[in-house]
Amino acid sequence: MTATTHTLRVPGARLHYEVRGSGPLLLLFGSPMGAAPFTPLAEALAGDHTVVTHDPRGISRSVLDDPEQDSTPDLRADDVAALLDHLGADTADLFGSSGGAVTGLAVAARHPGRVRTVVAHEPPVLELLPDAAERRAVTDDIIETFRREGHGPAWAKFMTAAGFDVEAAGPPQGEFSEQDLADSARFFTHELRGTTRYVPDVAALRSCPGRVVVGIGAESGGLVTYRTSTALADLLGSAPVEFPGEHGGFMSHAEAFAETLRKALAG
Repeated sequence: MTATTHTLRVPGARLHYEVRGSGPLLLLFGSPMGAAPFTPLAEALAGDHTVVTHDPRGISRSVLDDPEQDSTPDLRADDVAALLDHLGADTADLFGSSGGAVTGLAVAARHPGRVRTVVAHEPPVLELLPDAAERRAVTDDIIETFRREGHGPAWAKFMTAAGFDVEAAGPPQGEFSEQDLADSARFFTHELRGTTRYVPDVAALRSCPGRVVVGIGAESGGLVTYRTSTALADLLGSAPVEFPGEHGGFMSHAEAFAETLRKALAG
C-alpha cells in the first residue's frame, strides 16, 4: 500500500511522517529507529487501521533546528501529541518499540487523555533493574567508546550489553550510508543516555484513562529488555503480552506480529 508523506513543524524540529490505510488511528514508532523499518508492520496493519509512522526528531528526515539538542522521551512524547493534534485526533492507539516504547510510556504519563491503548514493546527502562548503577556505567562507557573509537566499537559494546550474541551474528553486512552514520552518531551522543535513564511514572501509568500494555519478544529471554519489560509489567500489576520474535520481531515476523498487536489493542 502506498504511503503518503508529510512534514509537520514542531518546536525545534520538522517531523517527517507517513500515513497508510484507513480505520482506527494507530501510531507506530521507535527511537532511534525511524519510519522505514516499521514499513512491513505498517503494511500488515493498513487494511484495517490508519497507520502513521514517523522519523523521531533528529533522525533521518526529521531535521532539528539545533543539531546539538538532546532527544528525551518527554520531548518525543510531545511530538507524538503534536502529531495527533495535526491529524485532528483526540485519541489514538500507540505502539512503540525499544526507545519508542519509552516514548509511548512518556505519552501516557504526559498526555494521558490522548491514549486509547499504548503497547510498549521492550522498553529499555534500565533504572528499574536492581543493577541500574552498573547499567548506567556501561552506558557511559559505550558513549565514551563512540567518542574515542567510533561507530563499530561502540555498537559492538552496545549489542553485547543488550544481550545479543555479537560473535554469532558476525560483522555487519553491507555499507553504512551517510544517513546511517549520522543517525548512529546522534543516538550515541544525544539520545541513548536520556532514553535509558528515563524513570517511568508508574502511578501515572496505572491511572491513565487508556490502557498501558507491556510487550515482550518470545525469543528475547537473553536480552536486557526482557528484564526491563518484566520489571515494568510487575510494577503495573499486569502480565506482559508475548509477541513473535525477539527485539526486532515487528520486522522479522511482521504478519504474525500484526495479529498479536491487533489482539493486544482489542484487549
